[in-house]
Amino acid sequence: MNNEADYASFHSVGEAVSWITGLMPVSGIRPGLERMRLLMERFGHPERRLKFVHVAGTNGKGSVCAFLTSVLRQCGYDVGTFTSPYLTSYANRLQYNGEDIPDDILLDLANRLKPVCDELAQSEFGAPTMFEVTTALALLYYGTVTYPDYVVWETGLGGRLDVTNIVNPVVCIITNIGHDHMDILGPTLEDVAREKAGIIKPGVPVVTTELRPESLAILQEKADQCRCTLYRLDRHFRYTPLSVAEDAQTFSFSGPFRELNGLAITLNGIHQQANAAAAIMALEVLRQYYALIMEDEDLATGLRNAVWPGRLEMVRRNPRILLDGAHNPEGMEMLATALRDVYRYGRLNVMLAMMPNKNHEQSLRHILPMVDTLIITEPDFHKKMKAEELAEVAGRVQAAVERPIEIIVEPDWHRALDLLCNKADDSTLSVVTGTLYLIADVRAWLRDGKKSEKGW
Repeated sequence: MNNEADYASFHSVGEAVSWITGLMPVSGIRPGLERMRLLMERFGHPERRLKFVHVAGTNGKGSVCAFLTSVLRQCGYDVGTFTSPYLTSYANRLQYNGEDIPDDILLDLANRLKPVCDELAQSEFGAPTMFEVTTALALLYYGTVTYPDYVVWETGLGGRLDVTNIVNPVVCIITNIGHDHMDILGPTLEDVAREKAGIIKPGVPVVTTELRPESLAILQEKADQCRCTLYRLDRHFRYTPLSVAEDAQTFSFSGPFRELNGLAITLNGIHQQANAAAAIMALEVLRQYYALIMEDEDLATGLRNAVWPGRLEMVRRNPRILLDGAHNPEGMEMLATALRDVYRYGRLNVMLAMMPNKNHEQSLRHILPMVDTLIITEPDFHKKMKAEELAEVAGRVQAAVERPIEIIVEPDWHRALDLLCNKADDSTLSVVTGTLYLIADVRAWLRDGKKSEKGW
């Protein structure tokens, strides 16, 4: 075959990214690891040179990754961070020490991947998907270019058949098990739990914040089969809230190895204390069994400095506009709790868009009783739920709410955002929520006056 280094399919990073992101509507989502294994074999298995912290779950994965990355970097380690989806540009997904992959390296790696992907497309295995190519690119970046001490590695969808499951981590984290991607992962929470449990590997310790007995039984069964320890929230480790305020909350942590008091985080929502506790427990495992050097001061500073955009993020103060990617019932419940406990306002106006494969009625039941004005719109994405269809769902939920709610349907999200801003006064809190495809565009527009390059 041709030498990948000499095969220049793309002459700019824009061409390379267009090729990768263009694979999405063509190949879609095809769970399985066969193509990923072949790609890794062709490139000499770069994943075998790295230490991964593998993070799965329905909600909280990104926040846990943010806490892990911030603490590990504060401790002096070089860290790769692979997350999805991205909110501003494709390169956000592949970070090294907090910086996006440079354009020249992304271009070079895409040119190395393209001929191998073309050959694979002509085989019985078929063309790699966008997520497979992106994951392969990340592994080449970390395993052949940067060589980080740790890679914080977020699953894309599920776990068992997710392409990120090609790696053998040093520790796994499974956050909660909720109603997400059930059209692919299965119709019940137990089905979803089995898929998430698929990241558990023989002898690799696992940390979880899941509390439902049915899901915990599935995680424990898998851990027992793999002869590994499952560290469970409220059994092996716990957190105790000390204070909760906007942009500042404190808690204490108690685990099997020690207790830590007076820890502070700036991510909003009390659920972030559970996410921080999961990250701390995983770091404690690495400290106890893998010789991770972590001073108490570095742990505290790393937690406090962690940021995660698009989740309870106040992007504008006048008028106040809060972004939160609450795209499933569990996420919407967390948003509703934060709106009750953290924020102060006279009126609550919400702009909402969703994808078609979510449990929207259950999501809206959490938030709609609090809302004064609901503006329903659509994300700028090829797969989306029509605003009129979502409005029908909202109307059914509204019928059970014992207070008047103004519901406005505006499919164009730019005009919907103008409406949201125009309806705000000094006492109003405006919230943009739902699918991250909407969050990405609104965030880019409000911060930089441009459209995002969002995607999975």
